[in-house]
Amino acid sequence: MVFVASNEGRSQLWVRPLDLVAAQPLAGTDGASYPFWSPDSASVGFFADGKLKRVDIAGGAPQVLANAAAGRGGTWNRDGIILFAPTPTGPLLKVSATDGDPVAVTRLQAGQEGHRFPQFLTDGRHFIYFVSGAPGQGIYGGSLDGGSSKGLANADAAAVVSPSGFLLFLRQTALFAQAFDFKRLELSGNPFPVAEQAAFDVLTFAPGFSATSGIVAYRSGPGGVGRQLTWLDRSGKSVGTIGAIDNAGLTSVEPSPDGKRIAVYRTVNGNQDVWLIDTSRGVPTRFTFDAASDRLPVWSPDGSRFVFNSNRRGVFNLFWKSSSGAGADELLLESDQNKVTTDWSPDGRFLLFRSLDPQTGYDLLVLPISGDKKPFPFLKTFFDERDGQFSPDGKWVAYQSNESGRFEIYVQPFPGPGRKFQISSNGGAQPRWNKNGKEIFYVSLDSKMMAASAKLTADGQSLETGTPAALFPVRIADGPVSVANNKQQYAVSSDGQLFLVNLAVDEGAASPITLILNWRPKP
Repeated sequence: MVFVASNEGRSQLWVRPLDLVAAQPLAGTDGASYPFWSPDSASVGFFADGKLKRVDIAGGAPQVLANAAAGRGGTWNRDGIILFAPTPTGPLLKVSATDGDPVAVTRLQAGQEGHRFPQFLTDGRHFIYFVSGAPGQGIYGGSLDGGSSKGLANADAAAVVSPSGFLLFLRQTALFAQAFDFKRLELSGNPFPVAEQAAFDVLTFAPGFSATSGIVAYRSGPGGVGRQLTWLDRSGKSVGTIGAIDNAGLTSVEPSPDGKRIAVYRTVNGNQDVWLIDTSRGVPTRFTFDAASDRLPVWSPDGSRFVFNSNRRGVFNLFWKSSSGAGADELLLESDQNKVTTDWSPDGRFLLFRSLDPQTGYDLLVLPISGDKKPFPFLKTFFDERDGQFSPDGKWVAYQSNESGRFEIYVQPFPGPGRKFQISSNGGAQPRWNKNGKEIFYVSLDSKMMAASAKLTADGQSLETGTPAALFPVRIADGPVSVANNKQQYAVSSDGQLFLVNLAVDEGAASPITLILNWRPKP
């Protein structure tokens, strides 16, 4: 069995033979997500560093197979073809397990957000996959030979197939199985329960269960990891919390300029919406109500409104709304690429947003708020640039990029051109500025809150940076480089002495893995 686990802040793949009591980590898989087996069980495919990779169980360095900015599952057939989802909001691609260029296999239909978590059937040509986005969210069947897809079942997360002829799927938290004809892609009979409660990720729809011949494995416990907005001082000591532990996938931490409200997004009854949390009472109030996904809010500098992204028109476009709740949601920017705002310039003139280009991955672009509102690129390369943050004076942007092979933190003049400066020295993500403009914070890849000094030279054209220092270890929600690509999971107080962190709580212990042996129901 292969699974993702964290040890001392380090997330990687672990393998456990079922006839042994101990699991062993797989070297070279730091930051891995969504592992899947090769047909001969000698190798594992996974996603890390914005790439699809494979690694041999016997050892050796991982091999990069393709770009996958935010991978959402893969599957491997006996012909050496890997079918995978490179992003949450696109079709499934296929690529050789050795090399080659990825080719699209599925096509998104109207209203569909993305295709995720495929699994080959026994013939190695047909497969099932999860379609996110209402209406029609659920399990579908497809073929490498082309043709139209086929809806199979409504479900709240991705499904798996058992070689014995069953489709296993979730409705709410109950795990069901139903007889499945692999050749006809048809279900028969009635679904029957397998487990009363099986976990799944409410943000990505990843299943917390798997099946093979005679064995079903599932994670019990609540869906996903609980989150708690927690104030930490510079030593990592908790000095207070906001609200209760949240099991609705609370994501993103964006305080209003006056500090009285926190904008987040949560997933309730399968629907993602922007919520505002009152910092004095800790009470969350729903702020968007569309049936589509409304996510990742960013406040204007004066606190009068915020921007969020929504797929109510197909791809994720940018919308904005008055923070008072008055008036309707307004479309701000529409294009054929998914995008999300990462920051708003201090003078209120520019929005910095990341856009997902099929050729170049994540890029950072700028949207002027006035005039023709025509976006222009700030950073557009063949690497992933993400989560840009304006300096307090608006003259610099801190961001993360994987141009070195892993994510590091850089600073570059805005709007450019100019020399860029590397801030982190051993990997980093989720940059934030100290409000005094003299310090940059970020999360290291081994989950520590880091701080580095930043000082303008006398001519104002260059930046002097100090050696980054670790402040404290932090169990930040979704990890340093979120597989959900969910922006910063913390904010910094105005004096730079406190951090409001979206902490992962009860991680691991709340979701043990249960095995059902000799599982052989008759179709």
